[in-house]
Amino acid sequence: MEYYVGIDLGGTNIKAGVVTDTGEMINKKSIKTNAERPMEAIINDMGTLAKSVIEDAKLNLKDIKAIGIGSPGTPDNKEGILVYSNNLPFNMAPMRKLIREVVDLPVYIDNDANCAGMAEAVAGAAKGVKNSVTITLGTGIGAGVIVNGRIYSGFNQAGSEFGHTVLVSGGEPCSCGRKGCFEKYGSATALGRLTKEAADKNPDSKLNDVIKSEGKINAKIAFKAMRMGDEVAKEVVETYTDYLADGLANVINAFMPEVLVIGGGVCNEGDPLLIPLQEKTMSRPYFGPGVKKTVIKLAEMGNDAGIVGAAMMGKSCYDDGIQG
Repeated sequence: MEYYVGIDLGGTNIKAGVVTDTGEMINKKSIKTNAERPMEAIINDMGTLAKSVIEDAKLNLKDIKAIGIGSPGTPDNKEGILVYSNNLPFNMAPMRKLIREVVDLPVYIDNDANCAGMAEAVAGAAKGVKNSVTITLGTGIGAGVIVNGRIYSGFNQAGSEFGHTVLVSGGEPCSCGRKGCFEKYGSATALGRLTKEAADKNPDSKLNDVIKSEGKINAKIAFKAMRMGDEVAKEVVETYTDYLADGLANVINAFMPEVLVIGGGVCNEGDPLLIPLQEKTMSRPYFGPGVKKTVIKLAEMGNDAGIVGAAMMGKSCYDDGIQG
């Protein structure tokens, strides 16, 4: 049995765990990121946390093959640095060097969405499949592309940004500087915006009643009002699933994965989202007669995806002989 440490770096929490070579998590711990601190202090905490989970698992450093880190932003795994992250105070952060000063093991870095994709490929909804794509629907849209069992992220590790491909020309302004990006129409945040717009136009709808009872607008509102028979909410959900299906069909056309995994809080709606989404999405890609079709599945790894995926990314790099 081989062991790896996975670190999931987020703007709120740093999570770490020991993971076996088959993707089974042995233990995990979490601490606050306190992202307003200097990057050196945050990275030091990451190393200390890694050391702690190894000790808690009753293992020694010699039992651990490598440490994998999943982080928001753009990494440079060759140099061991996090080039940039827009929600953390990191710019050309020497992550490998500083972590190895705390725990001297090979260290590998990749984007957090890529690591989520790796987790689903190794131990989740795409287990046993060589080619898969995982799309996460949250504040934005993240994507993890797995080709022949390895993460694909372009020559500069900044690829697979499907959230920033244009879905509606000249549409909603995006934080990336473009207009009409997929994440402005297919993310959970986008569903909240569509809900608010519809509620403002239809003040007497049940949609407004649900918003008042909840006290805020979120991605659950439209589905809840739709279950109450509200036609306005039903139209919001249909519009959202249309946008989402167009974006997912584009992903399928680009990579033709055997499995397309979708995750994020909005997917907790289950069949009311998934059934119409599958029907719409699968009617749009260019499969052609007789061509095998992609299967759409819900993500299975949940909150453990970041840790397990980071560890398995670390294993992949270690197995490939990449310097860590």
